[in-house]
Amino acid sequence: MTRTITELLHLLIGVVGTLAIGAICARAVPQAVNEIWQVTGGVTIIVIFMGIRPLRLAWRGDRAAADPRD
Repeated sequence: MTRTITELLHLLIGVVGTLAIGAICARAVPQAVNEIWQVTGGVTIIVIFMGIRPLRLAWRGDRAAADPRD
């Protein structure tokens, strides 16, 4: 379960970091707020999709480690 929680935390940190950078950029350039949030939304989706495979691998690893049949 530790690997899965670690991957979830990495995914959460990536999403929060992306949103924080988007907020800073939107505040810095008020004329482009809509475009900045559109790009931030797209990048957030990409970050989530990039985190799915490592999360699945960690989950499988945790299940295999907890399996008493081995």
